Amino acid sequence: MIHLKSFEFSYFGTNTYVLNDDEGNALLVDPACSSPYEQRVLEVYLNPFHVRAILATHGHLDHLWGAKWATDKWQMPVLMHEADIPMAQAMQMQYNLFGIQATPQPFPMEPFPSSSLPLYGGAGGGFSFIGELGGVLLHTPGHTPGSVCFYWPEEQLLLSGDTLFNNGYGRTDLPGGNIGQLIQSLTSLCKLPAETKVYPGHGESTTIGDCARFFR
Repeated sequence: MIHLKSFEFSYFGTNTYVLNDDEGNALLVDPACSSPYEQRVLEVYLNPFHVRAILATHGHLDHLWGAKWATDKWQMPVLMHEADIPMAQAMQMQYNLFGIQATPQPFPMEPFPSSSLPLYGGAGGGFSFIGELGGVLLHTPGHTPGSVCFYWPEEQLLLSGDTLFNNGYGRTDLPGGNIGQLIQSLTSLCKLPAETKVYPGHGESTTIGDCARFFR
């Protein structure tokens, strides 16, 4: 069985998620902790678990505030879609865009083992970790070129990043955004079972059924 814990970090109100199985393995998704206090909160929660991977739904700065800290702590790279790696590597440009007066620290990142994945409804792309933490990686571009969602069909659980929110969707007016691609991604996600629980990158959780009614 997969267990999920959410944390809201930074003044962007970004959701960081930890998923763990009954064997003590864990995944860290979108390490957004932006201060020593937030890092400590996450560290204490993760202390009993064996972190198997650090995942990113996309390459925006607010989802990666804690990436340097997390990669140093657990000695592993952040995995993200290859299309968003250049954006994450150009973090200073993102800081400048938002007027953030700081110099970001680089951190190791690698593409998912199979980065060019179809939207849900195609063959899908599986990813596998120790224990029960395997799932399906869905490429859902639009908010960014490399936006992805993580989907566990048996658990009826979707981590949607900034692609799909509770009664909303990600903005497309930032560099790399594409409204046509986002509409296609949302259409595909709304084909998932209605009871699927959706945990977005910002805000409260919802279900595919509620989202599908919103987009009609």
